[in-house]
Amino acid sequence: MSTLEIGVLVHLSDKVEESLANVTDLGLRACQICSWQSEVWTDERADALRAQAAAAGVKIATFWAGYGGPCEWNFYGGPKTIGLVPDAYRAGRVAELKKAADFAARAGIGSITTHVGFLPEDPNDPLFTATVVALREIATHCKAKGLDFLFETGQETPVNLLRTIEEVGTGNLGINLDPANLILYGKANPVDALEVFGTFVRQMHAKDGLYPTNGKELGQETPLGEGLVNFPKLMPKLKALGFTGVVAIEREISGPKQIEDIKKAIALLKPLC
Repeated sequence: MSTLEIGVLVHLSDKVEESLANVTDLGLRACQICSWQSEVWTDERADALRAQAAAAGVKIATFWAGYGGPCEWNFYGGPKTIGLVPDAYRAGRVAELKKAADFAARAGIGSITTHVGFLPEDPNDPLFTATVVALREIATHCKAKGLDFLFETGQETPVNLLRTIEEVGTGNLGINLDPANLILYGKANPVDALEVFGTFVRQMHAKDGLYPTNGKELGQETPLGEGLVNFPKLMPKLKALGFTGVVAIEREISGPKQIEDIKKAIALLKPLC
């Protein structure tokens, strides 16, 4: 089997050049770029990012694009605030994600990734139908620019995510697998989830975590190897399915402990990739 490239998640900021240097300081040559501020997705910033990544020798696997408006990361506020599902925010976020596609194309990045939201399990729900229409508009815009549109796993069950991909049907849809999110949201065992949507996985976050312990809050993120993601089973299964993307480490803390945990994650992943 081919060797997979390990990377890390990097945030787009005024210090992105320094962040890209930190990627290489870790001995890595790949990353995902993340931004929730659409006002900075300018042609000038895209051109600079493309040049900075080339100078650093870092490959950008996907552009992780957020959006404006509130996002409540729990089971009560989340369904009415996150992604394209809530009516109140859908139109504005469609425009932002199309802008993200423009930015990614200009920066030479092959896909955009986002959280679509708590997709209704019932495909007859009007919110599901409206979200599919919105996704088709974004995915069509991406396709015209030669980009893929990737769903970040988390709020959807695997079969619902597969159903949505089938319903949108533009042919340029894929998944950014965050195995920890499937656990944090209580949606699936990530190894088993590959049985449902594994052939659609294009990129991934290497992240770990625990299942929820109450009905309101998500489970807890942990350092890699300290949660319930079974990476020794997950990685061979992904490779057997033909996965060739970047294994981008995500650790949702900051400071020295984040760097320490990333280094431990690299050591854990190397023999698996």
